Amino acid sequence: MKNEGDAPFVRDGSRSSLLANAWYSTSDLAACLRVNTSTLRRWRTARPPQGPPFVSVSERVIMYSAVDVEEWLRRHRTVPRRDA
Repeated sequence: MKNEGDAPFVRDGSRSSLLANAWYSTSDLAACLRVNTSTLRRWRTARPPQGPPFVSVSERVIMYSAVDVEEWLRRHRTVPRRDA
């Protein structure tokens, strides 16, 4: 039986698991964003880190949660004003 401390990857107080969401590899996300994989690598290694949040699964495997990527894109979205 699981207790509350066993809830995997609880985010923002919700009970949903990050494992239930889609994930991108570096190459998948680069293709989706239409940037080079080296751009994502540069963003990750910048101090402070830039780009969307990521998870280091191993030394060579980096994954990006689709939910985190969407939130990051929304935060960086620019809506032009209609003032003229």
